[in-house]
Parts: sequence; structure tokens; C-alpha cells
Amino acid sequence: MKLLINGERRDAVSGKTFTVRNPATGDVLGEAPLGGEDDVRSAVEAAGEAFADWSARNPRARAKILFFAAEEVRRRNTDLAALLTAEQGKPIREAVDEINGFANILEYYHALSAGERGEFANLRGYGRTIVLRRPLGVCGAIVPWNMPAIIMGWKIGPALTAGNTVILKPATTAPLTCMSLAEILEGAGLPPGVLNVVTGPGETVGREIARNPGIRKVSFTGEAGTGRQVALDAAPALKRVTLELGGSDPMIVCGDADIPMAVEGVVRGRFYNCGQTCTAVKRLYVFDSIADEFIRRLRSRVEALVVGNGMDRGVDMGPLNNPAGLERVMRLVDTVREHRDGEIVAGGRVPRGEEYERGFFFLPTLVAGLPHDSPLFSEEVFGPVLPIATVADLDEALERANDSRYGLGASVWTRSADLIARATEGLEAGIVWVNQHLKVPPEVPFGGTKESGIGRENGNRALEEYMEEKVVMIRL
Repeated sequence: MKLLINGERRDAVSGKTFTVRNPATGDVLGEAPLGGEDDVRSAVEAAGEAFADWSARNPRARAKILFFAAEEVRRRNTDLAALLTAEQGKPIREAVDEINGFANILEYYHALSAGERGEFANLRGYGRTIVLRRPLGVCGAIVPWNMPAIIMGWKIGPALTAGNTVILKPATTAPLTCMSLAEILEGAGLPPGVLNVVTGPGETVGREIARNPGIRKVSFTGEAGTGRQVALDAAPALKRVTLELGGSDPMIVCGDADIPMAVEGVVRGRFYNCGQTCTAVKRLYVFDSIADEFIRRLRSRVEALVVGNGMDRGVDMGPLNNPAGLERVMRLVDTVREHRDGEIVAGGRVPRGEEYERGFFFLPTLVAGLPHDSPLFSEEVFGPVLPIATVADLDEALERANDSRYGLGASVWTRSADLIARATEGLEAGIVWVNQHLKVPPEVPFGGTKESGIGRENGNRALEEYMEEKVVMIRL
């Protein structure tokens, strides 16, 4: 794989590469260029030159390219999903869904392009007023490793549809799928310089994207500390930023909930992608009245999950993506064990067996009886560990759920219309699910409150984030 700048495959200026490995086996998948500031600057120059022609095109003509690319992505789904599983670690069925999700996003923005329009008003005494919407220019997109295809789609879909050009930085542990998707877009007719891909570390490539004055907007998905740095780096140029940051999503299970359905909601909501999803269920609050039965059923279901290489048939959960993630999860669980301030209900260790020795595996884990200030409740745990607390009623559940610096997603499980109304009104989150969790179709705006970020991705709202308004007042 090589950098994609101005439609050309290039080596990095440094001449160096970095290795991409399979997190389940440790096997080398390939090499990617070790890009740096000079590579970003070349990409910005190419994107700036491509902007005039691309932004002047009819929106439907631009969007047709996305539609043709979506068709090719679906045709190559099997190969792309296998690549995604190999570099990221998730089970193959989850990878298939993610690749299809990328195609869905491109198709959605293709459909939305037909409705792009400004506003018109005839203001008495002022004349006729027109509000024009225009693309911003060159935009930067920094994509994480946990859901690289989907989040790449969230960023480039609206940016390209609105008429912007883009510099894309994939994560260093999972760049290959993003690079392949970029090549498909190029093959579908995207002109040179419209989408440029620069691989390399965040400290160099990411920071140059945030700092470079030729980039008018940067969209970043990642952890909160890095997001703050992106905002600081972008501030001198007063560029727009969208920050989709961490989450510590609470799930509230009320006394009247459908217990089997809620148990399945926990399993999918927490252990999908090995718990490495920003909107995963990360804190579970269960009403006292059903807690014993609920935890018993949940434990049985969790202990039955099959952990292994995502390419193997029947695997429910793959490895963590990287050694740092595994080490952090192990440290948090070991702290519980050492301090004896909670009960490890299920899991809590690396699985035993020769097949697990080279990968970053950890068993799906449930922990109960923790104090309120446990790091498992207060921090974002990006891995397959779920803390469980029991609560007396919805008031206590809401108080505990909102006691967090994060506010990305939340869910409530109940049959009561009154409890639904109170919970959806009271939960401090950018998205609240009822009797479901984790689903984010491309039609709905997505983002958080508090330290979970600023701005929104997805939906018509995302198009607005990639455009600026110009008011024209005409007096005849």
C-alpha cells in the first residue's frame, strides 16, 4: 500500500514504512507508508487545486460517484470484510456488516444530494434575501481503528457530497481497509486530489492536519484527551472542528423490562467488537427487583460466548485490537481483584489455550458490587469488561447514569410509557435508545454532550457541518 495524493500512489517522504499486524495471530499483513508533515502538506496542495473543479460540479454528478463506489464496495464485500477482520480483529460477520454500512452511507448521501438547496425570503423593506450554502474547502478526517470503514464513511460521505476535498488519516493499526476503500472511490470516478490518504502516527500526520491553515475543517474521532489537542491545534486558524470523543454509555434495566431481550441487548451492546465501540454499553444499572434473575441469566449467556480469531466459524468475539488496550483492561480487572472491592461474576482473565497465545484476547467479563467511584464506572473502558450496579428505582438510575463526564449514548429498557418519557428526557446523552442499544443508521445525527465531543455526524445535519452560508440581499 502507498499514500494516495493527487491520484498518485506515493511512498512517504521519509521513505519509511510501518508494519500492520493481525491482532489475533500477530502475523504481518503488510506495510504502510510512514507519512509525516511534508506528506500532509503535499496532500493539502493537491486538495486545494482539486477543490475549484470539484465544488463547481453539479451535486448530483458528485454524488453519482459515491453511488458507483457503493456498488463496487458491495461487490467486493467478502474480500474487504476479510481484510477488515484481519487488521482490526472483529468477527467476520461484524466486518461484513461494517462494509455494508459504509456502502449504505455513500448511498444515503447520494440520495440526499438531490435535495441540496439554499433559502429564499422576500423581506419587506429589505428586498429579496437568498441564503447560499457553499462547501468549506479542504477538510481533514482522522479515523480511529475500532470502526474504520463506518467512521470513514461518516466523514467523507457528507464532506464529498457537499463539494469539499478531503485529507484522510487512517489509524496506524488498521489503515488497510480505509486505503482499499479510497482506491475504490478513485476507481468509481473521483478526480485526482479530491480524496487523499496519508498514513502515519497522530503525533505527526494528525497534528499537521489539525494545524495546517490550508485545511478549513477537521473531523476527529478518538479519545477525549487527543480531541482536546486537536481543538487546540485547530484554534489558531479558527477552523471548524467536529469531535466525536469517548463515551461511558449507561444502560438502565427497569423492573418491568423484557429480561431475555434486555440480556441480549447487554451482550450485543457491550461485547460487539470486543467492547471497542464508543457507544458500547459501558455501565449497567439494574433495578433491585429483578437483579438476581437478570445477573444470573446474563452470566450464563456471557460465559457461553465463543472467543477466538474473527475469521473462524462460530466466533462471537475476537481479540482487542492492540496490546495497549489489552494491558489496560487487564490492569483494571487486576485492580478489582487486588483491592477486593468487587466481585468478578464472569471472565476476568486471558483465555487459556495455545490458539490465544499470540493475540490480544480477553474473556468477556462482568463485575458486580463495585463502589460508585470505581474506575470501571468513571473511566471509558474500551474492552470487554462490564461493571454492574443495582438501583432502587429510575431516580437513582438517572442520578448514577448522569454522574459522568461523558454523554454520548444511553439506553433504557422498560415497557412503561411513563418511565420511557422520564428516562429519555432525563438522560444526558447525544442519543438515547429505548429497548435497544448501539444502532446508528446514517439518517440520524450522531454526537455527544459534555466531554463526548462537539458537532454532529450523519444525516442532513452533517452536510451543514461541511458547508458555510452566504447571505445575498437584493433590492430592486
